[in-house]
Amino acid sequence: MLFNSLTYSVFLPIVFLLYWLVFDKCLRGSKHQLRLQNAFVLLASYVFYGWWDRRFLFLIAFTSLCSWGSGLLIARSRKTGNRISPKAWTVLNIVLNIGILAICKYYDFFVSEFGRLFGIPTDNLLLKIILPVGISFYTFQALSYSIDVYRGKIEPTKDIVAFFAFIAFFPQLVAGPIERATNLLPQFLQKRSFNYSQAADGMRLILWGMFKKVVVADNCGFYVDYVWWSQSWQTGITMFVGAIVFSFQIYADFSGYSDIAIGTAKLFGINLMRNFNNPYFSRDIAEFWRRWHISLTTWFRDYVYIPLGGSRVSKPKIIRNTFVIFLLSGIWHGASWTYVIWGLFHALLFLPLILSGKNRRYNNIAAEDRLLPSPAETARIMLTFVLVTLGLIIFRAGSLDLCLTYFRRMFSSTWLALPHMIAPSVYVPLLLSICLMTGMEWYNRRCSHGLALHEHRINKYAAWACYIAVAVLIYKWGRFDSSAFLYFQF
Repeated sequence: MLFNSLTYSVFLPIVFLLYWLVFDKCLRGSKHQLRLQNAFVLLASYVFYGWWDRRFLFLIAFTSLCSWGSGLLIARSRKTGNRISPKAWTVLNIVLNIGILAICKYYDFFVSEFGRLFGIPTDNLLLKIILPVGISFYTFQALSYSIDVYRGKIEPTKDIVAFFAFIAFFPQLVAGPIERATNLLPQFLQKRSFNYSQAADGMRLILWGMFKKVVVADNCGFYVDYVWWSQSWQTGITMFVGAIVFSFQIYADFSGYSDIAIGTAKLFGINLMRNFNNPYFSRDIAEFWRRWHISLTTWFRDYVYIPLGGSRVSKPKIIRNTFVIFLLSGIWHGASWTYVIWGLFHALLFLPLILSGKNRRYNNIAAEDRLLPSPAETARIMLTFVLVTLGLIIFRAGSLDLCLTYFRRMFSSTWLALPHMIAPSVYVPLLLSICLMTGMEWYNRRCSHGLALHEHRINKYAAWACYIAVAVLIYKWGRFDSSAFLYFQF
């Protein structure tokens, strides 16, 4: 079920009304109210997830059961001193969950590559498993629970319904944010009440996320697809513009999903972590990664980078740790050499900052006390954006041959040739929507999200005029073809 589909526009209001009118108001005072409310969230989440393929439900239920059980076994082993240590239970759960992820996502790729390397036919060895939607996201979320229980950061819960709802919570189930048990699970273990201000802000986030998805991302996607599949006769400048447009597409698509997810969660009295914080206003690649896909980068930081020694070790080991993190980040995105190279590309961009000790020099937003950035800040922002864009060509290519072909064409002698024009009905909403999104997010860069006009304390009528204008643009320029979000493939 897609956020931008007609089905979801019916599903969400029904779930919202039942959640607050039946499982809150009608059951208020009942000692089973919270458990029934969580059971309803779990049911709604499984309906939402099973809409793609009911077979996926078995896998997420199995992952949830293993991680929930591991928490109890870790606690029991620590308390009673069983022969199987808490560390052993933790490792067992990690191996089991990563093993399932590896088989579903990577087995066919590595078997095929092994066969290609040694000239061995591998068709009969391939499993050809349909990749379960969102498996990378909910697997990492489940792993965070057992690791945090082992570290003593959270007490294991005996409430299996609340735990299953924590893993399967439908707004963030298939593309994040990747929540930590320390933040999300306690919210399912305590009573929730309707908060109008929280719900109103949730609606603003949903509106802004829908604008980014169906107006910005989907219009960009139309142009990007046109450039990529006609590159044999496109000019160099067109190829470069196509790469820039893809940068805006993937940002608007993924951050749009996150905005809708966070906003939807607010409707149910749940707070999710922020996943994007204006990454395209970053002044170097280190700042970019502190602002892009925050839930994944902080997951790797807390569960891989710091255990390896983090930044408390020697420079060579810091470099090693950085390359490990980016290599894993590339592999996490998919079974393709292009993702691996993309990760290594960003590790190389990080290298000069580590060697110079400048990877933490920007901890505030650009032009924090000014309307516009300084010329030096502008140059750094533009350079960072171009470097990220070049990396995204590798990310999008899908194969090394297609990637090299794109770069060759982009830097060929056709650079100065006149670009092939497309219909104004395509590039007018594309350009104007990118400018509007960028302008709004720059204006609200100190706020919680791009449409948080209320945080500026501006006139409510002016704010409402802006909300209505965004809704009108969604209606006029939105591509309502229910195209999937790009990160669903991960």
